[in-house]
Amino acid sequence: MCTAATYLTGDFYFGRNLDYEFSYGDEVTITPRNYPFHFRSLEKELTAHYAMIGMAYIAGDYPLYYDAVNEKGLCIAGLNFVGNAAYQEPVPEKDNVAQFELIPWLLGQCASVKEARELIARMNLTNIPFSEKLPLAQLHWLISDRTESITLEAMKDGLHVYDNPVGVLTNNPPFPYQMFQLNNYMQLSPATPENHFSKELPFKTYSRGMGAIGLPGDLSSQSRFIRAAFTKMNACSGDSEEESVSQFFHILTSVEQQRGCCLLENGKYEITLYSSCCNADKGIYYYTTYDNRQISAVYMNHEDLESSTLVRYPIIQKASIHTVN
Repeated sequence: MCTAATYLTGDFYFGRNLDYEFSYGDEVTITPRNYPFHFRSLEKELTAHYAMIGMAYIAGDYPLYYDAVNEKGLCIAGLNFVGNAAYQEPVPEKDNVAQFELIPWLLGQCASVKEARELIARMNLTNIPFSEKLPLAQLHWLISDRTESITLEAMKDGLHVYDNPVGVLTNNPPFPYQMFQLNNYMQLSPATPENHFSKELPFKTYSRGMGAIGLPGDLSSQSRFIRAAFTKMNACSGDSEEESVSQFFHILTSVEQQRGCCLLENGKYEITLYSSCCNADKGIYYYTTYDNRQISAVYMNHEDLESSTLVRYPIIQKASIHTVN
């Protein structure tokens, strides 16, 4: 399970929690402009495209991105959508793009959500797996730039593109149901509540934060969507990079998963393996991991973006504790 979100101060920020029971060996990966992308069902190849940075698992020198942003500030994150995701057989007169090819297909060619909508309208998302050892992942996607966000869902009845006014996505149920549930929480507020229960009862607030009583605190995807949306929509910070990045990680922390709280049938626990925050305007990818809370940063523009070779940085898992005495 996962949570993705956007945040806008002076710059635009995009990131996610990746929640799972094990890691594939994730790396912060920069794909420069001349790295060749070959597609399984398309004659067109992307041998020159926008550079991108994100978290990926590298399989045979191919970046399988979980989330990424390109040099124009377009961002995408894929989140589990188990039981609802469905992909199609290739069809004529469509751009047949395999599920694992979606992020480079869009980020390589599109500078905005508007341009991504145009490519998606011509696209058929196919059921071709990367390999026998890496079967199809059941996903849906948050696609964002600094002006708008959309949710893309591939289901049995085809592709669905939804405007996403909150800039947040979790897992199930399908996005329209996630959004509808927010109606049940319209009474929540960061302000001190007033007594609307009865004029005849002298109720008083006995604690700060009572305006958010009723905000769900469990780890289900629907509850995380509501909690992340409330936190993100009410979050505020200064425009500096330090303040913005710090606040974004606090938004993600509101829905992180701790080891021991989500027990799976195999006896393992789902945890937040990593949290990311990318400054989409400057191409800086920040991250923390479950055991390393120190924020690490990788700068896309510090690399040779005219290269044809992937740039890979294994994530730092071990904590570094600053001793002050």
